[in-house]
Amino acid sequence: MTTNWRELFPTKLTFIIFLLYMSLFIGQGIFVTASQDSNNSYSYNTVTVVLLTEVFKLIVSTCLYCKDKSLRSLVRDVHKDRSVLGLYMVPAFLYCLYNNLAFLNLATFDPTTYYLLLQLRVVVTGILFQIIFKKYLSQRQWISLILLTLGCMLKQVDLNRFYNDANDDSEAVALQGVSAVNATQTKSKANGKNMAGFDLSINAIFILAQTICSCLAGVYNEYLLKDKGADVNIFVQNIFMYMDSIVCNALILLFRGELLDAFSAKNLSSIARFGVMIIIINNAAIGIVTSFFLKYMNSILKTFASALELMFTAVLCYFLFAIPIYMNTALAIAVVSYAIYLYTQSPVVNLGKVRPLSNLSDATSQLKTKEKEDSRKLLDEQIDTDLEMDIV
Repeated sequence: MTTNWRELFPTKLTFIIFLLYMSLFIGQGIFVTASQDSNNSYSYNTVTVVLLTEVFKLIVSTCLYCKDKSLRSLVRDVHKDRSVLGLYMVPAFLYCLYNNLAFLNLATFDPTTYYLLLQLRVVVTGILFQIIFKKYLSQRQWISLILLTLGCMLKQVDLNRFYNDANDDSEAVALQGVSAVNATQTKSKANGKNMAGFDLSINAIFILAQTICSCLAGVYNEYLLKDKGADVNIFVQNIFMYMDSIVCNALILLFRGELLDAFSAKNLSSIARFGVMIIIINNAAIGIVTSFFLKYMNSILKTFASALELMFTAVLCYFLFAIPIYMNTALAIAVVSYAIYLYTQSPVVNLGKVRPLSNLSDATSQLKTKEKEDSRKLLDEQIDTDLEMDIV
């Protein structure tokens, strides 16, 4: 079996987007965890942070569009494709819930457990992908998806009971490694965190809700980028998404009765710290990179990119927060890694109406070509109409 790199990454730029997506998501878990207080709570309003992130995304997307076109052209494009703006309310609302639940769940779970549990979305994404795009996955692709899910379930298996039954307790200590030493570090970020996976509590409902939001938002967003809104400039699509997201987050603040207080001097001063500002910048970059990921790759590969983050997150959290890597986590990462390897043998290809991206200027040049073709069609239709009128 050989890895089909050309199908997996059509161009060098798509591979760079893949690596950038992973790096930014790894940073999300680490930055959010680092911003927590000793009791795993937040000293700032997390909904306000999400709202400011969407505002920052909107500003960046507008600047990227205006790099090649004028602001007047942007207003014209937004008005021309305003029907797509309403369609983006669905993924915007789902991403709004996802981003807010991320803060809530990272206060409950350590980053490695958090990312492992989110991988339960893999099979759901596969099913939704088939329904929406009418592209049926092969047997090998399904096996890799199921292995990925089983790897995540391994995280919930308590292997300690096997060691407790053993006669030689030193073997268990040797296998657990540094976990016993780290347990004595009372200031560790692992304190108070759920590192066992699902339990019968409200935390399980929150992580399931975030998983479902991720699946639905990712696949539907890909559908808008490649099908329904394929002819719309990608930066205009992002502007639609972020405008809708701002509305959704403002409504959440209004519902909680925090809309005015969210922007008070005290609240804004708690956000204007490096540890929080880096979260806003990192999450804004995630949103923009994700749009390119879904437009020029697909949501199935996105789930594997998310799974690959586990290895790096586990290692970084061990060094940064002294969060131990237990045997079940190591086994889960091993199974997930094999599932990723298996998937690379037969990856999903779904470009829809979009051509492969070789450089960032193609994102707008492809739309310019489409606009010229549309103008030529309109001109031809006008000439035909004039000829018919002359004949009459």
